[in-house]
Formats: sequence, C-alpha cells, structure tokens
Amino acid sequence: MPETCEKNKVGVKGKPEWLKVRIKGGEAHGEVVRIVEENGLHTICESGRCPNKADCWSRKTATFMVLGEICTRTCKFCATNSGKPLPIDPAEPEKVASAVALMGLKHAVITSVTRDDLADGGAEHWRAVVEAVRAKNPNTKIEVLIPDFGGNVALLDIVLAARPDIVGHNLETVKRFTPEVRSRARYDVSLGVLRHIAASGAVAKSGLMVGLGETAEEVLTAMDDLREAGVSSITLGQYLQPTRAHLQVVEYVTPAMFEFYRQAAADRGFTRVSSGPLVRSSYMADAS
Repeated sequence: MPETCEKNKVGVKGKPEWLKVRIKGGEAHGEVVRIVEENGLHTICESGRCPNKADCWSRKTATFMVLGEICTRTCKFCATNSGKPLPIDPAEPEKVASAVALMGLKHAVITSVTRDDLADGGAEHWRAVVEAVRAKNPNTKIEVLIPDFGGNVALLDIVLAARPDIVGHNLETVKRFTPEVRSRARYDVSLGVLRHIAASGAVAKSGLMVGLGETAEEVLTAMDDLREAGVSSITLGQYLQPTRAHLQVVEYVTPAMFEFYRQAAADRGFTRVSSGPLVRSSYMADAS
C-alpha cells in the first residue's frame, strides 16, 4: 500500500477547493429544464442533489429517474425522498423516449427509485421504458442504473430482455459499511446482481463512494469483488452529506488518492474507470 494513502485524507471542517463547483447556466441548461418540466419527468440530478447538475444540464445531458420520485428505501447516504410512492405513470416510457429525442441524446442514462411495494419491483415498467427509448431513438446508446430487485434474477431478466447497452448497479460502499449505509440492500446480493448482468452479455457497471471512513485496503477489496463478478466499468467519487439527517462525511479524499484508485482499477482490468471527487455514477457517461 503506497504511503500516499494515509497522507491523502483531510479533515471535514470546511469543504476543500477541489469540491467547490462553479454554477453554469446558459441556453442548453434552460432547454433541459424546459424538456424535463414539460414532460413531467424526474431526474436523479435534482432528487439526488448531484453537484454536477449544472454542468451536465449546460451540456444538455441529464439522468432520467423513472417509477416516480419517492423511494421505498431509506438509505443513509441518499437524498431521494422516501415514503409511500404514487402509482406508476403509464405514459412515462413515451415521455422519456420523447425527451431523449428532443435533447438529441446519443447516450441516454436512466435510473429509478426502488419500488419494493410493487410485486415485480417495477421490472415490467423498466422494460417498457427501455423499449420505448430504443424505438424512438434507435441510434442512442442506452445506459440504465437499476435497483437490486431483491436479488430476484427473474425480475432482472425482464429488464435485461430489453437489451440496454450498459447496465449499472451500484455497490455504493465497502462490505463493512453496507449495513449502516444501505437500506435493505446487501453487499453479496449486489455482487450477485452484477454477476448476472455480466453473464447476460451487457456491459456491467458499478460505483463506489469514499469518504465514509473506509480504508484503502477495503476499497481495493471491493474492486476485486467487482472484477470477480464480471464488472468492467467502475466509478469512484466522494461522498457528500446531502442533509444533516444523513451520514456525516468522515474525510475528504484528495485528487491524488482518487488517481491512486483510478490506476488501481485500471491495473485490475476495468476497461472504463472514472475516479475523482465529483464523479457520480452517470457523470460524463456519454464519454464512454
């Protein structure tokens, strides 16, 4: 383990310069706002309080969030609202497909809240969304970021049957912190989901947050576990506390340490690696 590992952790008294984001706007940003609002859509950019929202929207990209904006889980890191979800909007697949067309996206990213209240976890709706986007945008690469569906491979197969190009499911954190950080999700279940995705022939993608107090050794072990499961694309980013009700940041990991993680992931055979303080699951996904 390089000496830089312990030296590249700083306190949390104030947000470091590398995490301060310059707000962008402009015509493209306004166009995304209009398309999202007029189609009655949700984005993880807003519900997740993503620090890259202004940057992405100014580049006319966004990550659509289907199945509503209320999640049935209460993960300690996530800013998405939790509670009793509203009924599914049957018109949502066509709305998302139209928004992708209006934005002229060559790479569309779609995620969802977790719907443990539904018998199929929303799998059939997921399939309808992907199929609608594909039908209206045949030349668009479709990337999805899906929940674990309780590890039910039959439900996963419903989504995979729509043949999305990239299928992501985030491990989120190291094994030791999973019970504290994630609601209902289990480390080994997520690895099983990713293993099934990779076996289906889709590009399997996952993401990790750092800054929760994990050691570098634990992050490297998580990388090894992901590679063993067949994951080829990985993102690593800094955890940021969305509200005082969520887990506190234990440390701000420096850009130098993120570079160490990037190289470590590349050395392990990941073909696509995004590692940096502001990296999120779908940030710059269109560059892949």
